[in-house]
Amino acid sequence: MPQYQFTAADAKGEQLSGTVDATSEAEAINQLRTQGYYPLQVVEAGKGQLATAKKKGAKAKKGKAAPKGKKGKAAKAKTGGRIKPKTLMIFTRQLATLIDSGLPLLRGLTVLAKQEPNPVLKATIEALADAVQSGSTFSEALSQHPKIFNKLYVNMVKAGELGGVLEVVLVRLAEYQEKAQKLKNKIVSAMVYPVIVMFIAVAILIFLMLVIVPKFEAMFAEMEGAELPMISQIVFGTSRFFLSASVGPIPNVVWFFLAVVLIFIAFNSWGKTKGGRKTIDTLKLKAPIIGDIQRKSAVARFSRTLGTLVTSGVPILQALNITRDTAGNVVISGAIDKVHAAVKEGESIVTPLQASGVFPGMVISMVDVGEETGQLPEMLLKVADVYDDEVDNAVTALTSILEPIMIVILALVVGSVVFALFLPLIKVIQTVGQ
Repeated sequence: MPQYQFTAADAKGEQLSGTVDATSEAEAINQLRTQGYYPLQVVEAGKGQLATAKKKGAKAKKGKAAPKGKKGKAAKAKTGGRIKPKTLMIFTRQLATLIDSGLPLLRGLTVLAKQEPNPVLKATIEALADAVQSGSTFSEALSQHPKIFNKLYVNMVKAGELGGVLEVVLVRLAEYQEKAQKLKNKIVSAMVYPVIVMFIAVAILIFLMLVIVPKFEAMFAEMEGAELPMISQIVFGTSRFFLSASVGPIPNVVWFFLAVVLIFIAFNSWGKTKGGRKTIDTLKLKAPIIGDIQRKSAVARFSRTLGTLVTSGVPILQALNITRDTAGNVVISGAIDKVHAAVKEGESIVTPLQASGVFPGMVISMVDVGEETGQLPEMLLKVADVYDDEVDNAVTALTSILEPIMIVILALVVGSVVFALFLPLIKVIQTVGQ
C-alpha cells in the first residue's frame, strides 16, 4: 500500500506533518479528517514534496510576539506591497481547502499565517485575521488591501458570504487564477524567444560596427587603389557616423541610444493617455497574427471573468462593471460598457455585443443560446474554455513560425555586415592574383 506525506492542522490550528498508508489521495484525506485533522497538503511519497517539511507530529513553531505598540506598525509596513499571482492562487486554494474541511474562517487564516513564507502575504493574512476577529466581514477585510485583492476577488468573496458558499467561491477563484495565469504564461513564453534573438542580433551588430568594422576600414585605407563596393561604403559610413561626435565630445552612438530611450519613454507616456491607450489597444486587436491572439485572449478573459462572477452569485450589472474594469483593453471595456447600459435598460446582452464588432460570431451565438435557456454563466465558461484552447494553439503555431524567421533575420543582419567586410578583401585578392 502506498504512503502519503501530509501537512495538516489540528483543532487548535497548530500544524503537524507525517505519513499515512492509503490506497489513494482521497482516502488519505478522509483518514486525516476522521482523526480530527484538517489536511493542508497531501502528496504521495516519492512523487512530490511538501511545501513545509517537518518531522512527524512536530508542531509549528510559534513566532515571537512583537512588542506591544510596534506590531501594528510593522504589519502595516509589510502589507503595502504586492505579491505574485501564483502566491495569491496558492493562498486561495489552501484557504478554500481549510474552510471546506470544516475549519472556521478565522482559524484557517491563523493557520495559513503561521506557515506563509512570503512576508508581505503573511502580514496581510494576519491583518485579515485581526479584521475578522474585530467583527468585519471577510470581504470588507479584503477590500482594505486593493494591491493584492482586486475588485473581482472582493466581490466574489462577498457573494460567497451572502450565499453561504464561501468555500465554493474560493475554489472557483483559485481555478480562475490558475487558468488566467496559464494563459498569460503561454503568451509570454511565445514572446521570449524572438526577444532573445533580437537582443543577440543587436548586440552582435553593435560589436561589429564599433569594434570590427573600423579595423577593416583602416586596413582598406592603407591599400591604395582598393575600390569599395556600395554595401561596404554604407557599412563603413554607418560605423564612422556612430563613432564620430557631431555634438561635443560625446559620440553619436550615445546620442542614438539616448534618442531611442526618449522615444520609448514618450511612447509609454502617450500610451497612458486616454486617446493613446485607445489607439494602441485598437492596433493590438487589428495587428496581423498577433492581433488574432490578442482578440482571442481578450474574449477568453471576458467570458471567464463574467461567467465566474455570475456563477458565484454576483448580480449581472455589478459583474459587468467588474469585468469592464479588469478587461485589460479599452476597446473591450467600451464594448462591455455598452452591454451594461443595455442590460440596465432591460435589453439583451447579445445586441450590444454584436454591435461592438469585437466579439466573434460564435461567442454571440453561444451567449444568445445561454440567455434563452437561462444558462448564461455555463455558456460563458464554455466559451472561455474554447478560446483558451484556441489561444494555446495560436501561440504554439506562432512560436513554430517565429523561430525560423528570427534565425533567418539574425543570419541576414550579421551576414550582410560580414559580407560587406570581406567582399573588398576578396576583390583585392583577385586583383593581386591577376
